[in-house]
Amino acid sequence: MALFKKRAAGKPGEWYYCLVHQKVEEGPECPAKDRFGPYASREEAQHAMDTAQERNHEWENDPRWHDAAARGEDDDR
Repeated sequence: MALFKKRAAGKPGEWYYCLVHQKVEEGPECPAKDRFGPYASREEAQHAMDTAQERNHEWENDPRWHDAAARGEDDDR
């Protein structure tokens, strides 16, 4: 049993979006594996899921991501 619980370090003014609780929090309250951030403002953190969805869409449709298949190369090297 650990004598000291390691708490996630954060600063006031850093905003996070908790994926488990689906809420915005100032300073990390939840483990890093369960949150997005840090964000500069509460508003940015509130839109974390929208931002992630937009970035995923851009990445999935990036022509450089599919260039190996277009050249006929095997991805399982």
